[in-house]
Amino acid sequence: MYFLQQLKKFNLPRTMMVHFYSSIIESILPSSITIWYAAATAKDKGRLQRVIRSAEKVIGCNLPSLQDLYDSRTLRRAGKIVADPSHPGRKLFETLPSGRRLRSIRTKTSCHNSFSHPLLALSTRPGAPPP
Repeated sequence: MYFLQQLKKFNLPRTMMVHFYSSIIESILPSSITIWYAAATAKDKGRLQRVIRSAEKVIGCNLPSLQDLYDSRTLRRAGKIVADPSHPGRKLFETLPSGRRLRSIRTKTSCHNSFSHPLLALSTRPGAPPP
């Protein structure tokens, strides 16, 4: 955030500050977001969202929220899994006979904080692009 504030102090154009934010700050915030986001507490998510909001104030424009970053990264990861026929997780993306929705995963243990369940929920909601 310090360097972003310095860029504003030197009156750099807004587009340059957005590029800096995207390449430096946004690349660090969602590292492995597809793994930890489902298990993160609301307090942790709020703290990270506060960093994004403060960057919005410095730059002066709207930036993608933490939830938007999670959605885009998760769908991108799902697309890579579906595209790779040798991926061990590909069987999780089995469609129902109608072909419109994905089959839900049956488990005997509590796996609600894993990558698979939030991914399937995100992939099957109305209007979501296919993985």
